[in-house]
Amino acid sequence: MHIEFRHLRTIKAIHECGGLAKAADQLHITQSALSHQIKGLEDQAGLELFVRRSKPMRLSAAGMKLLRLAEEVLPRIEALEDEFSGLRSGKAGRLHIAIECHACFDWLLPVLEAFRTAWPEVDVDIRPGLQFEALPALLREEVDLVVSSDPEDLDGVDFTPLFDYEPVFICSKDHPLAQKDFISAEDFAQETLITYPVDRARLDVFTEVLMPAGIEPKAIRRVELSAVIVLLVASMRGVAVLPDWVVRGQALQNASIVSKRLTQNGVTKRLYGATRAEDTAKPFMANVLRLARTEPPKLQRRG
Repeated sequence: MHIEFRHLRTIKAIHECGGLAKAADQLHITQSALSHQIKGLEDQAGLELFVRRSKPMRLSAAGMKLLRLAEEVLPRIEALEDEFSGLRSGKAGRLHIAIECHACFDWLLPVLEAFRTAWPEVDVDIRPGLQFEALPALLREEVDLVVSSDPEDLDGVDFTPLFDYEPVFICSKDHPLAQKDFISAEDFAQETLITYPVDRARLDVFTEVLMPAGIEPKAIRRVELSAVIVLLVASMRGVAVLPDWVVRGQALQNASIVSKRLTQNGVTKRLYGATRAEDTAKPFMANVLRLARTEPPKLQRRG
């Protein structure tokens, strides 16, 4: 039996209207065309779908089965049409994000909160488990946006600059290094360095300061949360290097820490938003990239 969506709409319209004339008007077809459609459907089924001698016109037992199918299928089709309409207009879509910057959670969550208010129909998710293979996941369409400080020359991928930040050294205000004007690589040789639990190739203190100088800290302690790192530093359990937006936020809550520049001239890094080229100009993607450029610097200036 070959059932089309128009057949289901016909069954539903006649049931709701109670007659062919009103149903034909609702469906914007002639009564003759509607009768012909019903006849063809009944020929396929080998059963009458309506009790024609009744007023209003009633569905037969076979017709009721088709009505139940129509009531199940048609709302799903309408919902799918609405989703497609949203995708075509740029109001709906998927925004799954992978981050290569462990501390980015500190500014990314406020950005996404503002984004979700403006784009409630976009499916948002953060995929931290992909942070070490994020760009390949972007190309496989497993994620849609990668936050990275390491742009690459990849076909079909755009790297949109977001903002510059400064990795800064922090220690307890009672630590001897708190008296220095800036921190050099040699200053880490006798220190316990507290870092996020990620590969050192993803940590600015190693890539920008320690590895070029060939210096290893006395010890390394890995901690998941920025707030815990700051608490350990304040209690003289070690020193750390964190992005300036993290340090400014934590310094407001903990007066026991001080921050210093790394090297005499300081270190500047840039974060990028990597997207597939065909997605970069989508309205919701353009908006989240704009928010990611404008919201995090507020944290850098705070306090």
